[in-house]
Amino acid sequence: MLSIIIPTFNEEGYLPILLGSLKKQTFKDFEVIVADNNSSDRTRIIAKKFGAKVVKGGMPAVGRNNGAKGAKGDWLLFLDADVVLPFDFLDKAMREIKNKNLSVASCLVTPLSDKKIDKFLHGVANLSFKVSERFSPHAPGFCIFIKTKVHKLLNGFDERLKLREDHDYVRRGSCLGKFGLLKLIRISVSVRRLEKDGRFNILFKYILVELHSLFLGPIYSDVFNYKFGGYSKRK
Repeated sequence: MLSIIIPTFNEEGYLPILLGSLKKQTFKDFEVIVADNNSSDRTRIIAKKFGAKVVKGGMPAVGRNNGAKGAKGDWLLFLDADVVLPFDFLDKAMREIKNKNLSVASCLVTPLSDKKIDKFLHGVANLSFKVSERFSPHAPGFCIFIKTKVHKLLNGFDERLKLREDHDYVRRGSCLGKFGLLKLIRISVSVRRLEKDGRFNILFKYILVELHSLFLGPIYSDVFNYKFGGYSKRK
């Protein structure tokens, strides 16, 4: 069984689209757990309407860990509320994971945008994932598959980290089992953060974050002023 965990905060605009795409999956052996950070909109109502289990959330790492605590599956899949899955996404992913004997996995990304700049920026992100796959795995927090027993051995995500907790998580996971980028699938993700914060501002910020992690170590302070939520309006 697969347990799908989605951390949320005021996601009434995007969550129903993701949950709707999960309803259409050809792979059916899964549960959905929404870890909600006290949303003031209809997020919790929507989650329950789609049959998801709702638990207490927090910042993304906290929400993911809380969701995993009550998970019933042998595998966990961490998603963000603003992604959309093709109907055969889970089926292809689980088959490839099994065939490659992976313990931790992610995939490349496709922007939900027709703008050339968005395709370029996500292409850069995909290239960085490919280049680092074997020596220092990177994976976006909006798509991480992991064996439940590996998650437990890791004690979950490091909740002290302000940024890159997802990359830290898969890097540590890759020390306990085989990591791989799945080839048969890609995940579609919104560009809402890029549109609100500015594309080149985000690119510059990510470069600084990587340099900080490389030369100064993990980011435990809020020096980059990361905010969870505030992007719930859907165009």
